[in-house]
Amino acid sequence: MERPDVMRVWRPDWPCAVRRVLAQQRRGAGDPTLRLAPPGERGPHWRASRTPEGPVTLAIESRNADGEVHARAWGPGAEWASDQLPELLGAADDWTGFEPRHPVVREAWRRNPHVRLGRTSRPLEAVVPSIIEQKVTGKEAFAGYRALVLRYGEPAPGPAADVGLRLPPTPAVLQSIPSWEWLGMHIDPARSRAVVTAARHATALERIASRGPVAAPELDRALRSLPGLGIWTSAEVRQRTLGDPDAVSFGDFHVAKDVGWALSGREIDDRELAELLEPWRPHRGRVPLVLGAAGLRRPRRGHRASLRGHLPRV
Repeated sequence: MERPDVMRVWRPDWPCAVRRVLAQQRRGAGDPTLRLAPPGERGPHWRASRTPEGPVTLAIESRNADGEVHARAWGPGAEWASDQLPELLGAADDWTGFEPRHPVVREAWRRNPHVRLGRTSRPLEAVVPSIIEQKVTGKEAFAGYRALVLRYGEPAPGPAADVGLRLPPTPAVLQSIPSWEWLGMHIDPARSRAVVTAARHATALERIASRGPVAAPELDRALRSLPGLGIWTSAEVRQRTLGDPDAVSFGDFHVAKDVGWALSGREIDDRELAELLEPWRPHRGRVPLVLGAAGLRRPRRGHRASLRGHLPRV
C-alpha cells in the first residue's frame, strides 16, 4: 500500500465511538465517499473529502484498549484533514448546558453518555446529498447521490481505489452537468437546479462554515436564502458541517413521529415537535440524537406500541 503523506495518533479524552460518529456523514451503505468497516470491527474506516488544501483520503481506526485513534492521510489535503480529525470525531462537541428534563431522555443519555456530534467544516459535501434527499425515499436518494459521485466524482488520492472510494464532484463540475444527465440519475429538475445553485455559492458557504459553530445562524440564513433549500435541508447541513446542537430536521418523515412516540407515547407533527423541544433550546437537536442512540424509534410496521417503561440495552 502506498505510504501515507501524514500519519497521526490521537487519544480522545472520552470513549470515542469512531464508527458511530463517522456514520453521521454517510449517505447510505453504498456511499462512495465513505466506506465504514462492518460493525464490531475497529476499521479502518475510509473517507474521501475535498479540503481547503485539496483532495484527501483518510483512513481511521481504533487500535487498542486505550482508545487511541490512528489516522493515515493521502493527498494535498492530508495535513488539513489530520488537524481536523478530532472535530470530525466529536472532540469539539460541547454538551455544557444540556439538561435531560424528561425521564426518557435522562435514561437514554445515561446509557449513551459519550454520544457526540462530529463536524466536517465542508458545507457543500453535506448540501448536495441533502438536496438530493428532499421529498424522496432514502433508497432513491442514496442511489441518486451514489450515481452522481460515481459518474462525476474522481478517484480519491492514495490507495482509495482498493476500497472503491471516490471524491464528490467539484462545484465547477456540478454546474456543468446537463439537465438530461440529472434526469438519468433520477434527480428531478427542482432538485438539480437547487444543487447547481448551491454549487455556485460554494465559496460563500465555505467562508461562513470556516468560522465554526458560532456561524450556525448565519449559515442557516445563507442556506435558506437559496432557491429550493428550506428548514430541513439547512438543519441536515448544519448538523454535519458544524455539529450544530440546535439543528432539528423539521419536515423529516420520521423525526417528529419518533420523538413524539418516545416522549409522549404517540406520533406528533412538526408543530407539536417544535413546542416539545423548545425547553431544550439551544440544544434541541440533541434530543433526537440521544433518543436515536438509545434505539428509541416508533415501530415501522404493524401496530404502534405504547410508550415503553424501560429502554433497550445498547
